[in-house]
Amino acid sequence: MMKTRHLLGLATLAALAGSAAVAQRATGPLTQIARFDHQVTGVAVAADGRRFVNFPRWTDDAPISVAEVLPNGSLRPYPDAKWNAWRNARANELPVGEHFVCVQSIVPDKQGNLWVLDPGAPGNEKILPGAPKLVKIDLKTNKVSKVIPVPETVALQGTYLNDIRFSPDGRIGYITDSGTRGAIIVVDLESGRSWRTLDGHSSTQVDKTVTVTLDGKPLRRPDGRQPMFAADGIAISNNGKTLYYQALTGKTLYAIDTALLAQDVEEQKRAAAVRVVTQTHVADGLWMSKAGVLYLTSPTDYSIKRLNGSAVETVLTDRRLRWPDTFAEGPDGRIYVTASHIQDTQWFTPGAPPSIRTELFSFAPVQ
Repeated sequence: MMKTRHLLGLATLAALAGSAAVAQRATGPLTQIARFDHQVTGVAVAADGRRFVNFPRWTDDAPISVAEVLPNGSLRPYPDAKWNAWRNARANELPVGEHFVCVQSIVPDKQGNLWVLDPGAPGNEKILPGAPKLVKIDLKTNKVSKVIPVPETVALQGTYLNDIRFSPDGRIGYITDSGTRGAIIVVDLESGRSWRTLDGHSSTQVDKTVTVTLDGKPLRRPDGRQPMFAADGIAISNNGKTLYYQALTGKTLYAIDTALLAQDVEEQKRAAAVRVVTQTHVADGLWMSKAGVLYLTSPTDYSIKRLNGSAVETVLTDRRLRWPDTFAEGPDGRIYVTASHIQDTQWFTPGAPPSIRTELFSFAPVQ
């Protein structure tokens, strides 16, 4: 019976793989690449131009966690249907270490791999034991080549592994913890060791003076709570020496030398070395382009912005960017961004269906 249910689950998954609608449609500087039937967050573009997206299990038990977006706009479970077979309803049947549970982001390194960051916390709530992990997929073979568990001493209850950036040599990963404590988690990708840095430091925390607004009104849950996410957006300089990060519920962009995030550095020394880059706005995703331009999403005014010295400039504004979330960059330098429609979810819109329509867009880089 278990085998039969598993095969039926994979068949259903394959049938749902066509749930994206192709839409190579440009309006002004923003081109819609695809539209999805579920909430999208992460996007990645490989060196050969292949595009990937991921769907977290926040309010919807998404039928696919990680997918390749095919040229016709349909979705193919990636790397295969088995890794995407986990469901909330089957939580006691499938091992969490061998399946995607609640994928938040997907990021390629410079060594030909796609890394999948799985916080292991469906609904952005309780972490399932053994579920937080990094999954390395070889883009040439389309096979999982390594799984790095993030232990409970690092992924504490209340942690939410949000986004990751890599050192240029592909040996170190830096992850933002946007959960209740806030931190930068560092992972040695060769040994699998991980450790918390700037844990509880003011730079990684929610700024309680900030109110997230949309159309001039505070964004609130039905019980009055507003979004409260700690260290979220993250970017790394092209030489790998500087890490940038910001709390989503915040308006300050911070930076630290990556050398100070090594395991043997005293926390007091790290804390003293954190510097303010500039005052910004409520931002979700950050991206350092190959050209050295730091981009920031701006959900509250449907915009993409960039850093020019210490000034923050608007690149484009488009009402279709309902919560611009995460960036990626194509081999031609074109920038991709997801619209995750957080304000349209059941969290903030009572009576909304669990699944919502979301999009993937792209735009030409700023010259």
